[in-house]
Amino acid sequence: MPQDETHDWEFETICQHAGEDYSHLGAVVPPLFQNSLFTYKSAEQFHSRIQNWESWDYTRVNNPTLEVAQQKIAGLERTELCRLTGSGMAAISAAVMNAAHAGDHVICTTAAYGPTIALLRDYLPQFGVQTTFVDGTDLDQIEHAIQPNTKLIYMETPGTFFFDIQDIEAICSLARSRGILTALDNSCATPYFQKPATLGVDYVVHTVTKYLGGHSDVVAGAVCGSRDRIRDLIWKEGLILGAVCDPFAGWLITRSLRTLALRMERHQSSALQVAKMLASHPKVERVYYPGLESHPGYAIVKKQMTGTSGLLSFTPKFQQKEKVFQFCENLRLFQIGCSWGGHESLAIPVTAEPRSTQWHVRMSIGLENVNDLMTDICEQLDRC
Repeated sequence: MPQDETHDWEFETICQHAGEDYSHLGAVVPPLFQNSLFTYKSAEQFHSRIQNWESWDYTRVNNPTLEVAQQKIAGLERTELCRLTGSGMAAISAAVMNAAHAGDHVICTTAAYGPTIALLRDYLPQFGVQTTFVDGTDLDQIEHAIQPNTKLIYMETPGTFFFDIQDIEAICSLARSRGILTALDNSCATPYFQKPATLGVDYVVHTVTKYLGGHSDVVAGAVCGSRDRIRDLIWKEGLILGAVCDPFAGWLITRSLRTLALRMERHQSSALQVAKMLASHPKVERVYYPGLESHPGYAIVKKQMTGTSGLLSFTPKFQQKEKVFQFCENLRLFQIGCSWGGHESLAIPVTAEPRSTQWHVRMSIGLENVNDLMTDICEQLDRC
């Protein structure tokens, strides 16, 4: 099904129909092309394959199963193309390296994912790429960080620990006025609640492992953008670095996208109820959730997002490490794990900095009954 047909479709329809080809015996689930190689009927077809990048050739280039998921994600993000990768960090690395080269400068928000910061701070300097880290909520700080060789501004909004909110449109307007590219990690909001490309972002990246996958059974990433930009990325960072998404992972992603809208509504609804409950609890000092009116970025949230997700953090009034750990361990319906965005609820103890003594708890609110989750949380807070 041509991708151009998705332009007039709503979100849920794109999830169901974009990229689909029902000629496979009428199957409503696309077949899994779990193969590395595609052959040609003639030597001439093989010889001219480089001129037709969309031909099926080798799964490191493209694969029909991956293409179904890619067309869906591109349609959801309102971009021309999407490239699936083997992990979220593969997608982030590909986007950053496609935009910035030796001698270039990058500006990155401090709210970015930890490994993203490590990529920019510790790894890319050896290839001549320097980065300045800024508070992404302060537009003046971003503007003051711009250098003559600044090539990319990298955002992540909402952040995934304290949910810093960056004004996407304002930052993109500033970047365009200086000839600077922009990239944004949209894993937390998903295209269901936020469409960065419509606000001017050049590269939209995802850890598909999170909400787009949603079942904690796939590791993948995605880069979305214009046709020219993503084609260039495919031929360079995609083919040369080779962080390809496995076809079975692509098949699972297509499966997951069909319920994305329903899942995000439930994640948001439950998380908002939990956040409000925590905000009024006597043993909670502060709650970080962009769906609360008390959040400092709430006005921007209402401007650029249609909702929020299932992630939140809170600062307990009890600050002894043992009690914070005990709280997380005693929860019956929350597991302890570093990821998020799946069907299961998670709770982990975190500090803002490695040497900080202030403890917080980050929760990923899953798809369980929200009353059961709140009962579990209240019982364990009372015990502490």
